[in-house]
Amino acid sequence: MTRRREFIIQVSAGSAALLTGSFAMANTMVAETDPQAVALHYKADTTKVDAKKYPNHTAAQNCGNCALFQGKAGDKAGNCPLFAGKQVAAAGWCNAYAKK
Repeated sequence: MTRRREFIIQVSAGSAALLTGSFAMANTMVAETDPQAVALHYKADTTKVDAKKYPNHTAAQNCGNCALFQGKAGDKAGNCPLFAGKQVAAAGWCNAYAKK
């Protein structure tokens, strides 16, 4: 009987740890040095995008008004399917920007 209780307690604790870990990962911000961010030329601040490199970029373009941004209007950060499990800054930009 004791082993059964221990098993149930361990399974419960393990499940709680997994759920907590999933929520923590979902809130991790993508770093500009992340390989995927580098590949997409992600910047956490759209005003720091190199205008010479990206002549089609405008100051009005940011993750917050991109079709890929999964945050709510007014959120400072939100998920993006291009950066699985990580959030992007609403004020950010990458060259996959697509207007909503």
